[in-house]
Amino acid sequence: MSQARRSLESTLTHAWLRRGVLAVLLWPLSLLFRIMVALRRTLYATRIFSSTRLPVPVIVVGNIFVGGTGKTPFVIWLANTLRDAGFHPGVLSRGYGSIQRDPLFVTPCSMPKFAGDEPLLIAQRTNCPVMIGRDRVAAGRALLAIAPDTDILIMDDGLQHYALQRDVEILIFDQRGLGNGWMLPAGPLREPASRHRDFTIINGEQMLLIGNMAEKIDDRSQRIPLIKLQEVTKNTPPKLLAAAGIGNPERFFSQLQAAGLTFEKLPLPDHFDYKNSPFNDKDADIILITEKDAVKCRVFESQENLGKLWVVPVTAQVDKALAEQIVERCRGSRTA
Repeated sequence: MSQARRSLESTLTHAWLRRGVLAVLLWPLSLLFRIMVALRRTLYATRIFSSTRLPVPVIVVGNIFVGGTGKTPFVIWLANTLRDAGFHPGVLSRGYGSIQRDPLFVTPCSMPKFAGDEPLLIAQRTNCPVMIGRDRVAAGRALLAIAPDTDILIMDDGLQHYALQRDVEILIFDQRGLGNGWMLPAGPLREPASRHRDFTIINGEQMLLIGNMAEKIDDRSQRIPLIKLQEVTKNTPPKLLAAAGIGNPERFFSQLQAAGLTFEKLPLPDHFDYKNSPFNDKDADIILITEKDAVKCRVFESQENLGKLWVVPVTAQVDKALAEQIVERCRGSRTA
């Protein structure tokens, strides 16, 4: 990503959090965008644009705020929760970052350049069947053909993919909320805040929790409490670097700071591919990364850097009452 593009994104992201001069100047364009979004949704609702219902219930987990809001950890939690409740879930994803165009079945051993980072992480953390594809209907059919015992599908980040009908919609926000409340390009919203949903999840400090252990990237069985990282190297204190190629890197950094760590920050673009290592010129004894970054680092990083990399897992913690409501809503969905 060029420096100019990064600067533009940074400017827009800042503008989207308040109704300042830039946002006001862009507001007329946001009205046009809102009309286009409403028209598209109406065309699907009136069946002028066709949509497809698959033979099993479909749950959509998505957001209307541009960028990451913590969907992937929630999808992992939801898949594991549904399986514990007796379902046989499968996961559909667009596979952002994948070079694959046709539906592709993702396994825990898939290459990230084919699978995409998030689908690969989901496959590793859930052991559920995962299928990627830009055409979510085709991907759903392909998954059901390969894993016919699947009785419910979770569509990751497909809220605006109306070509596939859904039974339950779960909308996720993070601490940024609605930003300035305006739609693109004057604000960060893809759809109006009033759009329908069955559940609203607020990804605050208490929902996505980093673990208290760091795991060695080249041997995840090697684990150490975060508070003891200073004992890993001979330097006192060791030089720590935290890197995150996720939608909202600051969330990861703030959680590490809350755990008592002091480190240099290295925010990276979402879905950073690691083909060009960002660590080669960094003077660090320990590099802390997210699981989403780890699935790519393991492939591209040099042995020297791999020896410094520690993964900090993040787990979704959902209120028990809300979890029960989601499961019961899924039980009440249409069955095949």
